[in-house]
Amino acid sequence: MTQRRILRNAIPWAFAAAVGLGLLATADLATAGDDGRTIMDKVATTRKLAGSEAVVKMRIMDGSQTRERKLSMATKLFDNGKTEKRVYKFIEPVDVKGTSILVFDYLSQADDLWIYLPALRKTRRIVGTETSKAFMGSEFSYGDLNIPPLDNYNYAVKGEEQAGGEACTIVECTPKTPAIAQEDGYQKKVYWVSKATYVVRKGHLFGLDGKLLKEATYSDVKLLDPANKRYRAMKMEMVNKQNGRRSVFETEKVAFTPNTSDESFTTRFLERQ
Repeated sequence: MTQRRILRNAIPWAFAAAVGLGLLATADLATAGDDGRTIMDKVATTRKLAGSEAVVKMRIMDGSQTRERKLSMATKLFDNGKTEKRVYKFIEPVDVKGTSILVFDYLSQADDLWIYLPALRKTRRIVGTETSKAFMGSEFSYGDLNIPPLDNYNYAVKGEEQAGGEACTIVECTPKTPAIAQEDGYQKKVYWVSKATYVVRKGHLFGLDGKLLKEATYSDVKLLDPANKRYRAMKMEMVNKQNGRRSVFETEKVAFTPNTSDESFTTRFLERQ
């Protein structure tokens, strides 16, 4: 695969309607306990680690064909936890080795993203209009892997239901404007959030046409920072309900590393091979 094709796949890259799904939505449930915004605030907090390093295996399945990729990932919190910086470096196979992505995931503004392609020896900034496109050819978009600015959405608690073997609250997230929906790539998103850990266990993502586009599941949840009750799902799966394609991100190794060097989260680090 050429580096230009990798660029097309990479630039094109971190969450379903209650109607017709038999969800347990009632007026009492919608007003009981935390409201939707409060729950999603807790989701955003729960997934953030002071620092981490991991090795992740990516599998992209299309019919009988499966492609595998492996990457290293590091994360660290900055600005008193308001910004999470992440760097992804692809290890294998050879056609993507060295391709690197840097993300500044902000709490209350649009994220900054950069991609480095070793064959071109060039770092390119990814603009906001590209965040709804596929991450390295997978069914995950950049937006699926990041926490979007929470102020961009309206929230509604739609009920309660089991997901991933846990009691969950169902939260519907709707973009406040058509422009936000267009950039996000979704008309709305619905999450099943664990009552015990505030980890998302399932998500339904609806396309701009209002039809169910993708279904996400999050499993093998581990407590990585007990002192601050920070959790992370070791396995994430995204199924495209319209074309049947499926992608899985599975963490093979992970370590809680709050002292990871700040230098790892710079464009200079991306270009270091």
